[in-house]
Amino acid sequence: MQEQIKQEGKFKYVQLGSGTPIIILHGLMGGLSNFQGVADFFPKKGYQVIIPELPIYDQPLLKTTVKNFAEYLYDFMEHVGFDKAILLGNSLGGHIGLLFTKLHPEKVKALVITGSSGLYESAMGDGYPKRGDYDYIKAKAQEVFYDPAVATKEIVDEVFATVNDRVKLVKTLAIAKSAIRHNMAKDLPKMSNPTCIIWGKNDTVTPPNVADEFNKLLPDSELFWIDKCGHAPMMEHPDEFNRLMDGWLSKRGI
Repeated sequence: MQEQIKQEGKFKYVQLGSGTPIIILHGLMGGLSNFQGVADFFPKKGYQVIIPELPIYDQPLLKTTVKNFAEYLYDFMEHVGFDKAILLGNSLGGHIGLLFTKLHPEKVKALVITGSSGLYESAMGDGYPKRGDYDYIKAKAQEVFYDPAVATKEIVDEVFATVNDRVKLVKTLAIAKSAIRHNMAKDLPKMSNPTCIIWGKNDTVTPPNVADEFNKLLPDSELFWIDKCGHAPMMEHPDEFNRLMDGWLSKRGI
């Protein structure tokens, strides 16, 4: 997917297909390739898939916040000329999508969240005291998935490089603190945009009770489970993830 990245000013993104736009928001340690299954599937269903590369490590420290990334998304939508879009976010990306929806509800046709932060943040930014220990980082990366084999050497190497980069580590901790400050529990009941929640039954990063809480607090939401699945359903079970999301969008006429 790297070879398809466009660069226009401060924005780097992948754009595939045409039709109703689906903007994908990746997580803190998640790259664009995490959504390969979604990117392959939805353009064939008449949607346009756009994946911006969020500038998580490129912002000044004081701007390394969930709110700043939500405003970056607003600027990105203005840049590409979208009045409205479907947002799909995993982990931190889900949190950015939720905050964006709170701030700019008129620009969100629908929201899809999976393994999202926003209610439960203790898994973000912790667990790095042994950052020089490759085997420790490998074990932490494998814990994200139900099937540890999904954490390929490429993924582990990327996480290892990130947490051993002092600047990136400081910014990782900054975004983790920002996520805690931007807990969405009081905001969710006022957010009426249609929301699809797809969650791994075996997610240990944002456990299943977090999905139940999102579903309870959001006025117009529907929750779907994927069995034998961890924190990144769109990576671990891409076909099932696509089936659930496509079915929900079709049912809602979105």
